[in-house]
Amino acid sequence: MTVAVLALGLVVAGIGTVPILRGAMINNINQQLPSLTSTGQAERFFDVSIPDGKLVFDQKDDAPRATDFVVAFYTTAGDPIATAGGQSTPEHRPQFPAKLSLQSAQAMGDTTVTLTTPSGQTYSAAAATQSLQKIAGVTYVQMVALPLEEADKIVGTYFAVYTTVALVTILLAALLIRGLVTLTFRRLGHVESTAMAIAAGDFSQRLTDLEPTTEVGRLNSAINTMLDRVDHSLAQRDRTVQNMRRFIGDASHELRTPLVSVRGYAELYRMGAISGDEDTARAMERIEKEAIRMGVLVEDLLALARLDEDREKQLEIVPIDLRPVARDAALDLRVASPGRTITVIDKTAEDQEPPRLHPAAPAAPPVASPAPTGRAAGALGRLRRRGRPAPVVPSIDFTEATDAPVRTPPIVLGEENKVRQVVTNLLGNARRFSPAESPIELVVGADRRRGVGTIAIVDHGEGIPPQIREHIFERFWRADTSRARETGGAGLGLAIVASILESLHGSVHVEETPGGGATFIVSLPLAPAQATPAHLLEETQPLDRLDL
Repeated sequence: MTVAVLALGLVVAGIGTVPILRGAMINNINQQLPSLTSTGQAERFFDVSIPDGKLVFDQKDDAPRATDFVVAFYTTAGDPIATAGGQSTPEHRPQFPAKLSLQSAQAMGDTTVTLTTPSGQTYSAAAATQSLQKIAGVTYVQMVALPLEEADKIVGTYFAVYTTVALVTILLAALLIRGLVTLTFRRLGHVESTAMAIAAGDFSQRLTDLEPTTEVGRLNSAINTMLDRVDHSLAQRDRTVQNMRRFIGDASHELRTPLVSVRGYAELYRMGAISGDEDTARAMERIEKEAIRMGVLVEDLLALARLDEDREKQLEIVPIDLRPVARDAALDLRVASPGRTITVIDKTAEDQEPPRLHPAAPAAPPVASPAPTGRAAGALGRLRRRGRPAPVVPSIDFTEATDAPVRTPPIVLGEENKVRQVVTNLLGNARRFSPAESPIELVVGADRRRGVGTIAIVDHGEGIPPQIREHIFERFWRADTSRARETGGAGLGLAIVASILESLHGSVHVEETPGGGATFIVSLPLAPAQATPAHLLEETQPLDRLDL
């Protein structure tokens, strides 16, 4: 197609330039005619006489034998007298008009006419009137013709050269385009082979020519990007399918276990193996526990299903103060576990500018601060690892400035019911996997640099080994199946926590509690000050620590 367009363009250019060139050559020839017609040519070729009042032209012996032009002479009445110049043979002379009167010559003026020879050659001619120099008062008409053969030869030569150059250009262009197309399609052939391999199921194929300045390079880059996304989507689909299969298998297993127990006790009762009141009460107790466990599992499954369904819905995100959430959760846990010590710690007072120290003025001796109570000292010792106090320089005394600390309230963006569900699930997990008499702390804080509010649930149980911490938030994952069954867990509580926090743009991670145990830290984005209602900024309980 490209070669055809090029050939068409060259043909059009040749057809258009040939008439222009020929016209220019003829115009140059026509510009020579006025100088020839303005000069009398009769006495140059003939001896002119007027016997009996009639012009007679006799050929001179020394007349030019051949000239570039041909001239014809006429009387004023238009009768031809003679012709001269040009080629000697008549077939090479143009066919002049049969009559050319004085009036006709004057009417032509500077106009030129085209004459032809018997052999087919063309001449350009012009007419004018002249007077004899040797015989005064005698006027005649002459027509001078110049051959156009030279112009036709130049045009013909040009056309031949142009045609040759055009043909060579078309041939070279065809070869060059064929080479470029072959090279381009050779690179596209690699794209084709890669696409065929991908169609066969090998999604690891990638294209290598990634030159951004070429179309093929940009195409390869786009295909690689598409393949990366397709590969990622397929891997995500495979993970989803595997998780779904594992989820269905685990859910079926977890539901089948209590159903088998209930069915077994029912069959024992039907067969008469359970007859006494004590055995019947024990069997009913086991059936009730298995039913409760199955109900909890179904509720957790429904909660996860609702979370997955609501993930694309718009949540009602509002500012929430984490301190009342922690206090309410601690009160609920205190009712469920009356033998535990539940402590709520507000660490937002620590998130402030460092106090400015000024040299102390001479004053009365300082009064010793009261020692902390045994409970406070024990809890703080478990939560913090304090360094040894620095030695005091006796020659310099500093006191804290009286500037009041600026607290960063732990007011976060979230949905209150879901945040409370997260804290409740984590407290239930801490209560389930820690000794019955061990304390549990809820530590509320805010990190202005990270822009998050935090609430940590600290227990002092067995803890979680580092190698399994990344798996504990997966669905139906349990580190110890037997322990999970004894404690009634199915491996869904922490998965619900992770799903809720993901929908709230928050996060949760677990750390080791100093002295043993696990600390689950929940982080949620802090609410902007302008979006926080005024009543949330008021201190509802000005205590940094609450022991229950």
